[in-house]
Amino acid sequence: MPGDNRSLSERTATELYNMIVLQKKFSAGDKLPNETELAQSLGVSRTTLREAVHYLIAQGILSVQRGRGTFISDDLSMFNKYDMGALSHARLADMYEIRLMFEPQCMMLACIRATDEELDGIFAQAKLVETLVRTDGNWPDEDQRFHEMIAAASHNEFIIRMFPIINAAVNEAMEMSDNIEALKNIVIYDNRDMVGFLHLRDGAGAKSAMSIHIRHVINTLGLNAGEL
Repeated sequence: MPGDNRSLSERTATELYNMIVLQKKFSAGDKLPNETELAQSLGVSRTTLREAVHYLIAQGILSVQRGRGTFISDDLSMFNKYDMGALSHARLADMYEIRLMFEPQCMMLACIRATDEELDGIFAQAKLVETLVRTDGNWPDEDQRFHEMIAAASHNEFIIRMFPIINAAVNEAMEMSDNIEALKNIVIYDNRDMVGFLHLRDGAGAKSAMSIHIRHVINTLGLNAGEL
């Protein structure tokens, strides 16, 4: 999850994630150090650390045990499959193939299961993304947030936990791509289509729109498009 424009709490979450998953400074089931000690070691405030920890709890990397503290998840196997900072072109193709397998279904579930409040948040996020794209703002991070909100609205815990891996692939693809202008157009118009079907709660249409969107990105990035 690289990017200098992210909030301090997001950067702290990434650093803590790397300590757990990549550097393996903690083992599955370990208790995190106390809040003051960990905040000092990361060079952040306790408030920032709490926000970062809450993010990793939502991703299933950390869990809270009442009266005992915050612990590393007992099962990190899902997160250990990929090196988050060194995804090869081939692995990116694999990851986008996985996106094509489950994100359209995720979109359909969101149409069915999302609360009205969740949909309102998704609609507002889509508008923010388009504004940032048109003003050369930090749209990639916010577009990832748009997809994360759709995943959360599916109310499927496995899909939600997959998103740190998905985001790593998306970030790596953005850094490798020299076709950002084409991606900008894809994001604007494909997001509009997806939001339109969400407004209607048209699951089949939303599923198709997400599938088309991912194929557009695959083709633009040149990720073995002919094989997917």
